[in-house]
Amino acid sequence: MLIHEITSSSRRSRSKRVGRGGKRGSYSGRGIKGQKARSGHRIRPAERDLIQRLPKLRGVGKNKNRRARPVTLIVTFRTLSRLGIKDISRSSLFAASVISRSDRGRRAVKIVATGRPDGALNIAAGVLVSASAAAKIKAAGGTVHSPQSSQ
Repeated sequence: MLIHEITSSSRRSRSKRVGRGGKRGSYSGRGIKGQKARSGHRIRPAERDLIQRLPKLRGVGKNKNRRARPVTLIVTFRTLSRLGIKDISRSSLFAASVISRSDRGRRAVKIVATGRPDGALNIAAGVLVSASAAAKIKAAGGTVHSPQSSQ
């Protein structure tokens, strides 16, 4: 074996270069006319046509027209016992930094029954209370003045 007879195993065969005249005639393997017979032809993918048919930010979007839903702020008995608040209202929760300034008028505050109440709690009318939390508060000797008690 001579050095010029050695071939690489990773060698690829060259692709056929068509459309250049020569022994194949004037069409050179490209057929007659049509998009594929032209030089520099490029076939668009079908996805592009689908994308072009979609509306372009004209009032319909994923998050464009969604109304801001008020998110309920959950307060547990553990948080209340850590803060040491016995009379619970929106203003007392704001003073204890449970509610931020931006949440003051918008977010609903709800007390849920996670843990045990630390003594008798008095809940004002602006704070929502779950049914099980209201039962625990009343059992501990507290009062719930919220007409909007919900599950």
